[in-house]
Amino acid sequence: MTDTRQRSAEDGRPGGFIAISKRDLVAALIKEPAFADDAEREKFHRLCRMLGSIFHYEYFQALERLRDDYYYFDPEIGPHGAMDGALIERRYADLVRTLDAVLKDADFSAVPHGEIGDAHRRRTVLRVEVKAPLDDFREIRFYRRGRHIEPFEVAEWFGLRRRKVEAEVYDDVVLLAAVRPPAEIGSRRELRALERHKMRPGSVLLKCFRNIAESDLNALFPNVRVVMSSADKFVLGLPAIAGGIPILINIYTTITVLFLVLGFYLGVGAAVADKDMKTALAALSGLVALGAFVLRQWVKYQRQSLKYQVELTDNVYYRNVNNNAGVFDYLIGAAEEQECKHAVLAYHFVRAAPSAPRADELVARVAAWLRATFQVDVAFEAADAIEKLQRLGLLARRNGRQGEELVVLPLDQALARLHRVWDDFFPAGQPAAALSQKL
Repeated sequence: MTDTRQRSAEDGRPGGFIAISKRDLVAALIKEPAFADDAEREKFHRLCRMLGSIFHYEYFQALERLRDDYYYFDPEIGPHGAMDGALIERRYADLVRTLDAVLKDADFSAVPHGEIGDAHRRRTVLRVEVKAPLDDFREIRFYRRGRHIEPFEVAEWFGLRRRKVEAEVYDDVVLLAAVRPPAEIGSRRELRALERHKMRPGSVLLKCFRNIAESDLNALFPNVRVVMSSADKFVLGLPAIAGGIPILINIYTTITVLFLVLGFYLGVGAAVADKDMKTALAALSGLVALGAFVLRQWVKYQRQSLKYQVELTDNVYYRNVNNNAGVFDYLIGAAEEQECKHAVLAYHFVRAAPSAPRADELVARVAAWLRATFQVDVAFEAADAIEKLQRLGLLARRNGRQGEELVVLPLDQALARLHRVWDDFFPAGQPAAALSQKL
């Protein structure tokens, strides 16, 4: 059976995101026949919990760094005028660097800007046209995680016909939009425009979304607005021209008489004949008809714009997961869980192998097990998992006949090693100043 949510991206290769909960993953591993008895299963379960606790502590430090760096760019906090430009630039570089690292650990990857433009030109799901002025921002970044194919129903021929299409959909999308600082904003008009969109100059907007079609990324910009397509302009404009021309022709032939009558009533003209009064009334009626016609076309335009704005809101608003500082907790939790799952899988399949495996053998075994157990295709990132287990002292590399081989500590020794790692986080008798530096 093929899981449509795990179908590969445009290059045909699976991604590294493991779309399985850590609890389900560990529960499935414990059922494997690699354990001699229930006591070994319990030890492995304890090892998984300890790995989770260690990663949780380490990522808490990353969360604190993100919060500290973002404090100066949070749009919900007032501007920090006392900080000089050089210090603000350093803080911004620190924020982007830490955020990039966390997103990478959570299996997010950056979306090239050229890909965003190409996808928008192929609009598949959101049929309205949108415009987002990029001049308001100093930098915009999109990050994605996970892809799947999803069916959609789109309307054609002004809603008279509907057809089903398939589109690439990103499981998770993170947007970073850095608003230009006050020194780079040249006019009060630009400042007022930013205020209308609730964007403080110099702030950094962060947004996280779920299940966003590849072609809809442009609709996620903070200052996005709906614009009329060429087809809509034609549909609204053609009746306006066809209905307005006869009215203008009638008014044109009588407008001079209308001015003569107005001049008479204002006391600046001579007397007018009865037939001129009738002509003036006809001209006035024509002007009223023209005004009503213009108003009717304007109402049609506004109604169509509102309809498209509602469609844009329905397509994006309900997919918004979190915003600004709240994004950090979501990302840290995602990164922490992904790292723990990678480490647990690597330890188990190195330990369960009949002989010390190479890195490529580990990748193949993990991928095959995930496919057989959960029907998902994952490009397991063995190098990162190996590095983490090696840093914790659970794994070693040794030279074998066919290249570098991997070995892990037995469960009892591994648990003892993780206890020492945890104790080193809070060593007895360490001065409070040294502990505060870790935090």
